Amino acid sequence: MLTRALLAVSLLVACDKGPTKAKTTNEATPTTAAAPAVAPTNAAAPTGQSFGAGVSLADTVSIDAILADPNAYKGKTVRVEGMIVDVCAKRGCWMELAGKEAGSKLKFKVTDGEMVFPMDAKGKVAFAQGQISVKDLTLEETKEYAKYQAEEYGKTYDEASITKPQQIVRLDGTGAVIRDKI
Repeated sequence: MLTRALLAVSLLVACDKGPTKAKTTNEATPTTAAAPAVAPTNAAAPTGQSFGAGVSLADTVSIDAILADPNAYKGKTVRVEGMIVDVCAKRGCWMELAGKEAGSKLKFKVTDGEMVFPMDAKGKVAFAQGQISVKDLTLEETKEYAKYQAEEYGKTYDEASITKPQQIVRLDGTGAVIRDKI
């Protein structure tokens, strides 16, 4: 059972293999998204430094709407935008985007080495596109994940403080555009 929990947690770690794709390219490929549960904002194609397939969807879904009801977006391709609050220091394989609500963040994860986000992107704005992934952890998996995060980022870990399972929501990315301002 512990082996299964460790395997599940290893699939969620910061610099995992990320989303799998049949095709890896830096050219834009059009995708269609199912209608989001809330009204999107319409926006033109963003300009700035492009990564991966870039961003082809015109409608933006708010990060807060996704985090409020992740299962409504699970498996759907969406475009989000937000301030970059963190970037993977090891491989540049993920970045966290802030929502409008205090403390709300969505991790944008790509396959290691496919796109490399610069550390100086923190504080800039990202437009990101990909598929929403939702993973419900067991209590045991949640504890293992918290332990790993504590070790990885030098934080304290108190197993007794973890009393309920966690849900991990992320955007498995296909492309992004980063610029200084909205």
